[in-house]
Amino acid sequence: MSRRVVRQSKFRHVFGQAAKADQAYEDIRVSKVTWDSSFCAVNPKFLAIIVEAGGGGAFIVLPLAKTGRVDKNHPLVTGHTAPVLDIDWCPHNDNVIASASDDTTIMVWQIPDYTPMRNITEPIITLEGHSKRVGILCWHPTARNVLLSAGSDNVIIIWNVGTGEVLLSLDDMHPDIIHSVCWNSNGSLLATTCKDKTLRIIDPRKGQVVAERFAAHEGMRPMRAIFTRQGHIFTTGFTRMSQRELGLWDPNNFEEPVALQEMDTSNGVLLPFYDPDSSIIYLCGKGDSSIRYFEITDEPPFVHYLNTFSSKEPQRGMGFMPKRGLDVSKCEIARFYKLHERKCEPIVMTVPRKSDLFQDDLYPDTPGPEPALEADEWLSGQDAEPVLISLRDGYVPPKHRELRVTKPNILDVRPPSGPRRSQSAQDSPLSQQHTLERLLEEIKALREQVQAQDQRITALENMLCELVDGTD
Repeated sequence: MSRRVVRQSKFRHVFGQAAKADQAYEDIRVSKVTWDSSFCAVNPKFLAIIVEAGGGGAFIVLPLAKTGRVDKNHPLVTGHTAPVLDIDWCPHNDNVIASASDDTTIMVWQIPDYTPMRNITEPIITLEGHSKRVGILCWHPTARNVLLSAGSDNVIIIWNVGTGEVLLSLDDMHPDIIHSVCWNSNGSLLATTCKDKTLRIIDPRKGQVVAERFAAHEGMRPMRAIFTRQGHIFTTGFTRMSQRELGLWDPNNFEEPVALQEMDTSNGVLLPFYDPDSSIIYLCGKGDSSIRYFEITDEPPFVHYLNTFSSKEPQRGMGFMPKRGLDVSKCEIARFYKLHERKCEPIVMTVPRKSDLFQDDLYPDTPGPEPALEADEWLSGQDAEPVLISLRDGYVPPKHRELRVTKPNILDVRPPSGPRRSQSAQDSPLSQQHTLERLLEEIKALREQVQAQDQRITALENMLCELVDGTD
C-alpha cells in the first residue's frame, strides 16, 4: 500500500483571521452601484472606499489608524457628477489616488496627511478622453505618473498624469466592452479580457496584440486575467454551464491551458488578487462570504489549493494591501479589507511561526515606492523592473509628497533652453497657487472651529456660574 506524500510548502498552513470589532471601520455607506470592481483601495497610509452619494459620485478616505465608528460628517472626496466606478492608489506616492466615473472622466487627487475639515472637491487634474463611462484604472508598476484607463467606449488610454497628456490610445483592439486590464511586472505588456470572450496580450507601445486566445473560459459571464511572476496568465471565468472556473496559461502557447479547474456554481465574478513574492492567488467573489487561496508552482497540477477563509457575511468589495504595508513581526503575508453593507473589516492572512525573528523566506525584497523610470523613458521603449526594498526593519511610509502637474504650453513650440529638469523638480506656479489657496482655506476652517469651541466653552462656563450662584 503506497503512502500519500504531502506536498512540501511553507504556505500550506496559511490561515485567515478577521480583525477584532474595534479594528473595523463602522458606519460607511458602501456604494450600491452595479459594477464589477473592488470598490476599495488601500495602501500603507490610507483606506479609500467608494460610497453612496446623492447628486454625483464620491469616495471616502480614512487614515488606516482611524478605526471604529466613522463620523457621519467625515469629509468625502467629491467632484464627479456621476457614480465613481473604480479607484486606485498611485504605487509611487501614497498621497495620490485616481478615480474613474460614469461621467466619462478620470480625476487624480492629492490626499493630505491630516484629516481635512471639508470635502475635497478640487482634483489635481481631470483627464478627459473617453466618450463613455470609465470603469477600470491601473497605474503603471514602474514608470512615474503613468496611468491606464479603460472605458465602455472599448478604448484603453495611457496617460502621463504629470502633464495631463495622452501617451497612447488603444482604440481598435477591442470590439466590445473591456472587462479587465493588468500590467505585467515591468509594465511592458498588458493582459486584457473582453466581452467578445477573447484573452489578449498587448504590447501598448507597439500598438500590437502579441498573443490572443478565444474562449479561455467558454461561459458568457465576465472573465478576469492577471500576470504571474513567471510570465504566465492566471484567469477566472465561467464554463458553458455557468460553473466558475480558474485557468493558468502560457502566452507562448495559448493552444492548451497549463491548468484548468472547475470550482463551484455561483453568479459572482471572481476577483483575483496576486502576491508575486509568495506566488499565492486569492480569489474573492462579489457576493461570496469566503476567500479561497491557491499557490502557483512549477509542479503539476501547477495551481495548488491551499485553504478557504469563510465568514458569515457576504462581501460587497475587497481591498488588498501592498506587501510593504504588512506587519512582518506577526508573519502577516496578506491583508484584505472586506466591504460589508455598512462597514469595512480587515482580514489578516498569517503563516504560523514560533520564532519572533524576521522571516527571510516569507519576505523577499518587494517593490517599494520609488519609480524605476520616468514617463517619457518608458514611452521611448525603456523597461525596468520595480525598485525593491527590504522589509527587515518594517516599512515607514514617507511624509506627504506633492504631485506637481505641469501642463505643456501648446502655443510655445520652441525647444526648452538649458539643462532639462526632471518632472519632480519642475515648479508650477499654478500648482503652488493651488496649494497656497488650499492651505489658507484649511487655516480659515480651523480658526472657525477654534472660535466655535471658544464660544461653547464660554457658554458652559456661564452655565456653571449660574448653577454655582443658584446653589448659594
